[in-house]
Amino acid sequence: MTTYKELLAQRAELEKQIEAARKEALASAIAQVRAIVAEYELTEEDVFSKKTTRVAASTGAKTVAPKYRDPATGATWTGRGKPPLWIAGQDRLNFLIQDQQAA
Repeated sequence: MTTYKELLAQRAELEKQIEAARKEALASAIAQVRAIVAEYELTEEDVFSKKTTRVAASTGAKTVAPKYRDPATGATWTGRGKPPLWIAGQDRLNFLIQDQQAA
């Protein structure tokens, strides 16, 4: 059975090995990043800008045209999700947008 002092010594040795491995991994990662930056001629703004140029994922989610309008405020609702207070518990036909009534 190992003693407490021996375990502490092992931990200290492991921490040294971990730090050395970390420095080696960081050096490799930095070299890779520098190579990519040079290859693509990236600027600091390209890499660290908060703006993203992500393309919207094609999850099939599409915007839906509103079906109902509150005549008092002009607020609209698509008919999806929880109904707003201005239409809740009322006949929705009274709030249909005119284009929707013909359809």
